[in-house]
Order: sequence, then structure tokens, then C-alpha cells
Amino acid sequence: MPDPIRVAVLTSSDRAAAGIYADKSGPALQTLVRRTLPAKIVATAILPDDHAKIAAQLCVWADGGEIDLILITGGTGFTPSDVTPEATREVIEKEAPGLAEAMRAASLRITPHAMLSRAVCGIRGLTLIVNLPGSPIAACENLQVIIPALPHAIALLRGDPPGAVGHAHTA
Repeated sequence: MPDPIRVAVLTSSDRAAAGIYADKSGPALQTLVRRTLPAKIVATAILPDDHAKIAAQLCVWADGGEIDLILITGGTGFTPSDVTPEATREVIEKEAPGLAEAMRAASLRITPHAMLSRAVCGIRGLTLIVNLPGSPIAACENLQVIIPALPHAIALLRGDPPGAVGHAHTA
């Protein structure tokens, strides 16, 4: 059995970072990850909607060599403070557009507002970074769409033989 996927969860929210309300999306994602993936949560953080702070945290986690998958909840919409996609684009070396496209396509079956998502997914080093909506329900719905592909994606990043984890095949 392969090593568990090492996951970090970052919540991007001015109000949660200030303690105005409790973060619900981060814990919801952690529960879903533990329930559906061969994974362990190795880091969590709550940051304000600040481009530089988000980018810096992504770099620390991705460059540390201890995290396979970073899930970021929040900051993917149209409000002026939504900067998660820009911070993510700044640090990734390769985009993984199929993941974001799949999430938006599935979400469109639920709400027309899904087309307003600016979520970005990509790779820095050997770490996959995935942007998710800020709502706990939407974050989990979006993550559930891509969960079937994540074990194989992580196996590929780890250099494991194709098919060693999961059952997806690359084209």
C-alpha cells in the first residue's frame, strides 16, 4: 500500500483570520479528505485574503517536501479581496486546468454561479495545489469531483509507476 497523501488545508478569509467567525470550510475539507482518500492532514492554516501571505504560505508548504496536496478554500470569487487564484498562479510552475474545469462543469449542474469561480489548480515542485470555493458545502462538492483523480495525480508527482495508486489512466 502506498504512503498516505500528505495534505495541507489553507483557509483564505479575512473574517476567519481575524476571529470574527469560526472557519467551517477548512474543517469540512479535512473531514472529507480523511473519509475519502488514503491521506493524512499534516498542516492547516487560516490567512487573511492577502496575496503575498497566501503565496508565501504556498511556497513554504510546497517547497518543504512534506506536503503532496494543498487545498485552499476561499478567495476564488469576484469580490475585490478575492486573490487566491492570483497568489496561486504566482507560485505554480505548471497549471492543471482539467481539475478546475471539471469542478466548474460539475458545479454548473448545481448553480449557475459556478461560472463565476476563478479557481486555479497547478503544481509547484512535487506538490499539487487546488483552489476551492469558500463555502463549506461548495468546497466539499468541488473536491468530491476531483477526488477520484487525486491518488493517481499524486502517484505521478511522486514518480510512482502509473496505476500504483488509484485507477485513472493518463492520456
